[in-house]
This record gives sequence, C-alpha cells and structure tokens, in this order.
Amino acid sequence: MGLAFCKRAIAFLLSCWLLFCVACSVEGLHEDSKVRGVNLGGWLVIEGWIKPSLFDGIPNGEMLDGTEVQLKSVMLQKYVSADNGGGMNVTVDRDTPLSWETFRLWRVSESIFQFRTSQGQFLTCNGSGSVVTASAESASATETFYLERNKENRIHIKLKSGTYLQASNSNQLTADYPGTPGWDDNAATFEMTITANNLHGDYQLANGYGYNKGKEVLKKHRNTFITIEDFDFLYRNGINTVRIPVGWWIAFDPNPPAPFIDGSLEALDNAFSWALAYSIKCIIDLHAAPGSQNGMEHSASRDGTTGWSSPDFILQTLDVIEFLASRYAQHPSLLGIELLNEPWAATVPLDVLVSFYEQGYQIVRKYSSSAYVIFCQRIGDADPFELYQANLGSINTVVDLHYYNMFDPSFSNMSTLANIEFIYKSRESQIQALNSANGPLVFVGEWVNEWNQTTGTQTDYQNFGTAQLEVYNAASFGWAYWTLKNDRMHWDFEWNIRNNYLQLQLGCTSSRQISNIILLLVLVCCCFFQHHLL
Repeated sequence: MGLAFCKRAIAFLLSCWLLFCVACSVEGLHEDSKVRGVNLGGWLVIEGWIKPSLFDGIPNGEMLDGTEVQLKSVMLQKYVSADNGGGMNVTVDRDTPLSWETFRLWRVSESIFQFRTSQGQFLTCNGSGSVVTASAESASATETFYLERNKENRIHIKLKSGTYLQASNSNQLTADYPGTPGWDDNAATFEMTITANNLHGDYQLANGYGYNKGKEVLKKHRNTFITIEDFDFLYRNGINTVRIPVGWWIAFDPNPPAPFIDGSLEALDNAFSWALAYSIKCIIDLHAAPGSQNGMEHSASRDGTTGWSSPDFILQTLDVIEFLASRYAQHPSLLGIELLNEPWAATVPLDVLVSFYEQGYQIVRKYSSSAYVIFCQRIGDADPFELYQANLGSINTVVDLHYYNMFDPSFSNMSTLANIEFIYKSRESQIQALNSANGPLVFVGEWVNEWNQTTGTQTDYQNFGTAQLEVYNAASFGWAYWTLKNDRMHWDFEWNIRNNYLQLQLGCTSSRQISNIILLLVLVCCCFFQHHLL
C-alpha cells in the first residue's frame, strides 16, 4: 500500500514538473524550451564602443557628426553663443560656456561642417559682409562653413567664397575679416574645445569615411565579425536563439539613403541560413528607426537628437516592418520581430508608441499567424506595466525588458552582495508580477554579466551571473545576453563562457526550481519510509 502511494505521489510530482516545463515553453523552439539567446550586437548596427577600431581610419575622426564643440574668441576671450539656445542672434560675449555656447557638428567632409544649436537651429550666413545668426531650421549652402585647424586646436572659419568670420568689437560674429588670418590672437582665430565625442554609430562611420571607404570597412566587418562558426559555438553551448539588431536602411538595400551603406540585407540572409543549419531561431530587432527613437549611436542618430515620434518617421518605420515581415515571415528560422528597440520615454509619448505597436502587430499578422511580435519597454522614466495596460495584440506577443545594473546612479556604489540581492529582490519580483499579468510574455532581451564594481573577482562574477540566470530563466519568454562579441571582455558572451565567468543552466527550470522539486520528492520518499516502518 505504501509503495503504491509513493509511486502515485512521485508520478504526480513529475507530471506537475512536466506541465510546468510545457507551460513555460515558447512556441517554435525545440524541446518545448524558452529562449536562451544572445544578441548579435555591433554587427549590422554599429556601436563604436563594441569595436572601436572600426573608426580608426576616419580622417579628422575627432570631429564626427554629433561632436559637441565650444568656440572662444582668442582676441575677446569670450565664447560664441546662440541667444536663447537658437532661433535668434549669435553673440561673442559669454565668459562661461553652457548649453547656448555648445554646438553639435554636422559633418560634410573632414574640414567642412555645419553647426547646430541646442534648440536645433543652424548657424547661417548670407555671404561676405553679413552677420552670422542662428535662425536656419535646416542646413544647406548658407549654413556650411570651412574650417582650418592647427595643432593647438585653434581654428579659422570661412565661407565657401573664402571670406573669414571674425568676432567684431561689437561682440557679433561677422563675415568680413580682411585678408588671411595667422594663428596669433586676432579677431578671426578661435579656440575650439571638443566637449563630447560620444556618437560612433552607422551615421558617423559612413559619413566619416565616405561611401567607398566606408563600404570597404563595413564589408570586411560584416563578413568577419559574425560567421557560421559563431553559430556553431552558440549551438554547442545551448543557445537556441539570436536577437539580431538591424537598421531601418536595410529595407532599401542595395540602395539605402545616404550616407548609409548597403550590404546588411545580405548579411541578415546569411544569418538566417546559418541559424537554420544549427536549429537556432532568429529575432529580428529594429534597433535603429528613422529619425532615431532615443538619440543614441545604436539608433543611428546623427547628432544625439530624436525625431522618431513624427508621423512621417512612424510611417517609414511601419514600411520597414512590412518589408521585414514579408521577407522573413515564412522562413523556418524566424521566431519573432521586435518592432522597435529602446524608445526613450522623454521623447516618445506612450500613446504614440502604443498606436505604432498596434499597427506593427497587424502588419506582422498579415504575413504570419504565429511569429512573435515583441514590444520593447520605453527606457528612462517608464514602467513596463504600461504596455500590459494596452491592448497591443492577442496572439504571441512579448514585452522586452532590458536589465543592466549600470547606467543609473543608484548602482554606482553597490557592493557585490548588494548587486546580487538587487537581482533577487527587485528584478525577480518584477518578472513574477509581469508573468502573472495575463498579457504578453516576458523577455529579458538584454542583460550582461557586468556591473559598476571595479574589484570583482572571478567568483563574484560567477555568482552575479548565476543570480541573473536563475532569475531571468523564470521570464515566460526567456532571455538574451548582450552581446556575443565585444572588446570589453565582460560584455563578451563568448569570453565569459570560455573563461568560466558565466555558467549556463540549460533547460526551462532554474537550479532553485529543480532543488524545490527534488526536495518535494525527498519529502514524499520520507513519508513513504515512515509509513512503511510503522
């Protein structure tokens, strides 16, 4: 009688375990598993910090699109300023440089530039003898200036006609300097300070090199950075999905708008073929949208501004989604399409984003009834629950969360233990709540085995990675590491695996869940033996 009871109890518990694994599985993956993924970041959407050497050959590479500069008259010892941040006059009368005195470069060539103010207008001059203002809403010939620069970061600025700008005694910027200036303290010489050179994306690379050299650099990068051997490595290490960031210009290949360079579509086709050979699924992630959805280099922003929320850019983005869905919906390697990566809450209103997501969902459904449609949370001051309160779609929908114990002052001085406790307390509780929200599945689409700690040992990293894997394994859709390859070793998935800094747990259950199941089985067996002895 006791033996029969024990067998029935064990069978019941094993059935519960199997039901749990099936419930947490993702349709389309083998063996009823969830996504165990890796991002192919820095490949088809360039991020200079992932592989800085891509930018090494750009002439005058300190002055790329989006570089922020301040100009100081060496004669007046005053800074050039766009009154009110732009839209008005330009003066040379400020002692201390702030935002009005900071200009973002639009690069035309290595020595020809346009200057954009903090409010978005451009410096403009109608010709020799004219006064420079900051009133142009767009940039063309009258907003284009030619720079001469010496080794001490002193510059001369001139018009195409050859006339040099100068700081006048009335504190104006005028195009009337007589003759050719030297590098002494004259009215036509300015001291240039580069205050930020943070944008190193597709726009900066392509516009910095120019088309011919840029194509040579990108072709080599696309052919070597990710190869079929990488898919073999991922397969052998239990990875079943790759999340592949792409830029909006892929839809125009082989003739994308300038300055973007063709070739990314062929590379994406290759990735799908390699994935098929190794039974790996693909998520296409629209990482860079027209107009830029977050102002960062990985959204291909020209100068750090965002314009995606405008109706024209949104329509263009929907056209890109249509292109991707129509091309890949029936490919056996497609798992899902992520409609937009990391929209910034400060510039992308929720109602605008929800409307876009609803339309994007319908477009994907035109071509596939089962491909997952993935909605990325807004970054910044936003709560992912906001997407669960919207009716974004009814079939195979996913919300993507990006978890980094970085990029926020609250993580600056966290100890190793505090970082790990944050994963178990904050991250785990949010995932549990979203899993129970009766809406889209939960996907930790980006995370990394790195933090703000500077003294972490290998054991510390192993513990931190294990904590993340245990918690993120519980996400109903799964997770994807950022990123496969990176010059910064702890961001590099391959380096982490080969050097045993990250220890993967395969299967749909975490070690804690397995421990709980084993504990229950032990308790049942104990009950049996106790009953038998009695």
